[in-house]
Amino acid sequence: MEKEKEKEKELGNPNPIKVGISIGDINGVGPEVIMKALKDARLLLDCTPIVYGSNKVFSHYKKVLEENDFNYQSCKTADEAQIRKINVVNVWNDDIEFQMGSVTEIGGKYAFLSLERATQDLASGKIDVLVTAPISKEAMAKSGFKFPGHTEYLADLSGMEDALMVMVSGNLRVALVTSHIALKDVNSALSKEKILDKIKTFETSLKKDFGLIRPKIAVFGLNPHAGENGKMGTEEQEIIAPAINLARAENILAFGPYPADGFFGSPTRSQFDGVLAMYHDQGLAAFKALAFEDGVNYTAGLPIVRTSPDHGTAFDIVGQNKASELSMRTAIYVAMDVYRNRIFTKEMNGNPLQISPREKRRTSNELE
Repeated sequence: MEKEKEKEKELGNPNPIKVGISIGDINGVGPEVIMKALKDARLLLDCTPIVYGSNKVFSHYKKVLEENDFNYQSCKTADEAQIRKINVVNVWNDDIEFQMGSVTEIGGKYAFLSLERATQDLASGKIDVLVTAPISKEAMAKSGFKFPGHTEYLADLSGMEDALMVMVSGNLRVALVTSHIALKDVNSALSKEKILDKIKTFETSLKKDFGLIRPKIAVFGLNPHAGENGKMGTEEQEIIAPAINLARAENILAFGPYPADGFFGSPTRSQFDGVLAMYHDQGLAAFKALAFEDGVNYTAGLPIVRTSPDHGTAFDIVGQNKASELSMRTAIYVAMDVYRNRIFTKEMNGNPLQISPREKRRTSNELE
């Protein structure tokens, strides 16, 4: 028995998680960080990676980066993927003229084709989770992509009005009330109802996706010094604090509003399981300063699991073998952790003892 357990441990999980990976912009560092991350054989103990792209893309980057020991299985569909092997689904077979480090319509076109195929397979259950390599929003727009980013696209496909962007690094989790909008539009985009909705979505995710029983959430103010009692703005008094109070009335452990400037450097941060910022740079500037190497972008509030590295296409270093794979590798592990947590939470909340028809009849007779 012990020998069988040891053998199973060596072979890895008998039902590895099928991790779909969209290739991102082919002129960015997406192919490079995918190759480097998947070279870690330990990943294959728990997952079957399925990359949506093209053999020709990886042949090109293997030559450019001299990554000749990157081996994979080529397949036409995810159904052909081999367990605990690196698989590349050929979404296209076109010959491509690469313009590494440049924003091009071609780069956006193939990034979208990869994402589209991966999300179709995710919806049909051919893959369990999705990890997205970086895209160029400008290139995607050139190719006709009508969304500000992955988050909004996936929310639309899921039939959700909105999703919650959460940046994750260990126990540091930073979520955003507003994400890809101009700073001048943030004020008008905020409302008591919207902030309350984000608090509730965040709390649900912290429980279901990260396994926290009673998560504590710190909520930021909008203005410097959280408005300083109305001297620097009234949004805290009129919108944010009332939303926090409503959340507390629903037994959610939300606190604030806190000034954003000194929060991450103070001991207060360690008292919370999550931080909710009002706008993109308010939360992400500090997050990336603390966790740029291994940070992960997670999309909460959706029925599917999606993560991404927290960096962009890094056009300035494409083809130079300088891109770090750490964030991509961490994104894969976080996706698998969330997937397992969701299964565990569902099982915990399910009825462990199903009452048989016979027992129902007996109980009914006793009550009569």
